[in-house]
Amino acid sequence: MCGPGSGAYCARAGALLCVFVLAGGCATHPAAPPRPGEPAAGQGSAIAVLAASLVGTPYHFGGADAAGFDCSGLALYVHQRIGLTIPRTAAAQQRAALPVPLAELAPGDLVFFRIHAWRGIDHVGIYAGAGRFIHSPRPGQAVTYADLTRGFYARHVRGAGRFW
Repeated sequence: MCGPGSGAYCARAGALLCVFVLAGGCATHPAAPPRPGEPAAGQGSAIAVLAASLVGTPYHFGGADAAGFDCSGLALYVHQRIGLTIPRTAAAQQRAALPVPLAELAPGDLVFFRIHAWRGIDHVGIYAGAGRFIHSPRPGQAVTYADLTRGFYARHVRGAGRFW
């Protein structure tokens, strides 16, 4: 993944790896494992952090790797990197996810949108916290943050779900 022309991406990925290693060394005791049926919050955080490391990656229709992403390809990629298998399209991801009320969003949850009135769910993003999500919006734009609490995406959000 880190080769010629990918210096900025590799630098971000390296910095994130250092944060994880250093943070792990500061722990005084391991966290208790989740109870059966309880989500592993660390996976959600890992999804959000990995998605954040991909900000700036170009949009690519049908893309699901670090060379470029469409919206559902970004969600697929970050889940695969932490060992979770999810469906490929935004609509299928929404149908398969455990529903999460918008008031209970946690980093790593997927947020689903209906952008075009004549379609069903046609866009997905990864909740980052503080009312923001990360997504690959459209051709000509890169992976970026957007506001879930007001404006365009607040008007088009149709739900949220979780795979972790």
